[in-house]
Amino acid sequence: MQRAQMQTSAQKQTSAPPKNKETFLQEILKNRYLYLLTLPGIVFLIVFNYLPMVGLYMAFVDYNPMKGLYGMKSEFVGLDNFEFFFSSGDWLGITFNTLYLNSLFIITGLAVQIFMAVGLNEIAGNKFKKLAQSFMFLPNFLSWTVVSIFSIAIFSTDTGVINGILNAMGLESINFYQDASTWPFILVMLKLWKGVGFGTVIYLATISSMDQEMFEAAKIDGATRLQSIIYLTLPMLKTTTIMLLILSVGGIFYGDFGMIFALIGDNPLLRPTTDVIDTYVYRALRMNNDIGMSSAVGLFQAFVGFILVVSVNAITRKMSKDSALF
Repeated sequence: MQRAQMQTSAQKQTSAPPKNKETFLQEILKNRYLYLLTLPGIVFLIVFNYLPMVGLYMAFVDYNPMKGLYGMKSEFVGLDNFEFFFSSGDWLGITFNTLYLNSLFIITGLAVQIFMAVGLNEIAGNKFKKLAQSFMFLPNFLSWTVVSIFSIAIFSTDTGVINGILNAMGLESINFYQDASTWPFILVMLKLWKGVGFGTVIYLATISSMDQEMFEAAKIDGATRLQSIIYLTLPMLKTTTIMLLILSVGGIFYGDFGMIFALIGDNPLLRPTTDVIDTYVYRALRMNNDIGMSSAVGLFQAFVGFILVVSVNAITRKMSKDSALF
């Protein structure tokens, strides 16, 4: 009898009609104020990120500003605009410089940001911690033009601080602006000095959101502060680190034109280690005045960056589904 009643109730549950799901319009109306808050960001994204994609057509035409872009006024040339970059003998070295410098920026940036965030979190004095965060975050607001003035004062052969110290010690001066081998290290140091504060804030926010009861329990069990960092803090920073890594990989084919051109300018002696895709394209645009060729290289960078983001995210999803970006 009991079994029959259970079967009957189970049949009723299975045969019960499903609840009506909210339509998209009902969801919008229900949470209209929340969606209204996102409206400025959506409009900004459409205007500055999606509408400019119409200009990708310039990569496939011999663009003439006087004739216009659409209405078949500029001659369609197909993939000819891509040939100027790949047919040049410098494209392999320029691509290597771009990947090499960006890889250094990403690896050292993530490592130093984590180190600084963990170190600041372990400081007991709140006043000193806030003061240190302010000083670390301040360089982020300086333009690379201002930083270039500092770099000249530091690395100049005649009046630079470093060469002044070397000369005072009886050592020979280093011609930084004539020695290309020193600039990858200099660029990495300046990139860290300027941007590490911003990344550190992100990791500090992640650490502050962690459950503090776990750290208290580990302390009661006899764990040292170093053990708590290794076995609790760092593993819980994995998701944030992977997310930032995926986002950084998407721009690995984009050289930091503002930084490199401000610090180095058009110095041909330093091009073997500092000439990246963006500086090469700028030089070609300035000399040849061919916007179509420049657009073609920009499309190539965007396409490769998209493939890298999707690939890295797919690998991450297989290794750790919770750490994937999408």
